[in-house]
Amino acid sequence: MSANLDDIRNQQRETWDKFSAGWKKWDSLVLSWLAPFGDTMLRHANLSNGFSVLDIAAGTGEPGLTAAAAIPDGHVVVTDLSENMLTVAAENAAKRGLKNFETRRCDAGALPFADASFDAVLCRFGFMFFPDIAAAAKEMARVAKPGARVCAAVWSTPAKNSWATTIMGTIARHVEMPSPPPGSPGLFRCAGEGMMVETFREAGLLDVAEEEVLAMMVHDTPARYWDFMIEVAAPVVAGLSRADAASREKIRGEVLELALQSVSDGKVRLRSTATVITGTR
Repeated sequence: MSANLDDIRNQQRETWDKFSAGWKKWDSLVLSWLAPFGDTMLRHANLSNGFSVLDIAAGTGEPGLTAAAAIPDGHVVVTDLSENMLTVAAENAAKRGLKNFETRRCDAGALPFADASFDAVLCRFGFMFFPDIAAAAKEMARVAKPGARVCAAVWSTPAKNSWATTIMGTIARHVEMPSPPPGSPGLFRCAGEGMMVETFREAGLLDVAEEEVLAMMVHDTPARYWDFMIEVAAPVVAGLSRADAASREKIRGEVLELALQSVSDGKVRLRSTATVITGTR
């Protein structure tokens, strides 16, 4: 395991721990916004009561929480690098009265589970941030039982995700952002056509397929969109940290104006598009 990959993991752990309070604050909005992607994954996972399910990089608990509710006689383990995020996940499980749900802090590239342990493996919006995508896919295939489904979701191209580009594009117009090295973790790292299909196949998965899923991020006002993004999105905070007070205020004004153009039926509605990839062990 290279020192560089370790550095990336440690940085990500610190970042997600830092932003866990914002994710907890906005959890209900996030859960409803991202539900269509998790629901599609669960549909492809072919869950059955009594299944053992692994949800990797689950953050505050989804789609593992929904899976646990669907299979009361089964068992769901959710993992994440951030202990603080998993604390929120455990709280969410307790609120829902789920007894078949547990959390485990670990790295997706070195899962602490035996071969062929799970009837389904899930990973919603984790692959883009894994230091080693191929290693994570191979680990998911390794812990899946023969015939088990491995299901993941990754963000599609920037052009199909105005929820992110509305603010990030504005920041980029006002702040000089360093170009990350090729292959660095990031929102749209896995958006390349066929990339995840090939990754799944190279991991030894069969019957690999993908499906595009569209959802809307909905906010009551443009200001709520701004507040949400500066409290949950690390790249937004990093970008704004490079702006002086005057530039930051100008960025905010432009973002609010752009968000206003996305108002429909009295609410801000921003396109969110992901690709759901599935394969069979």
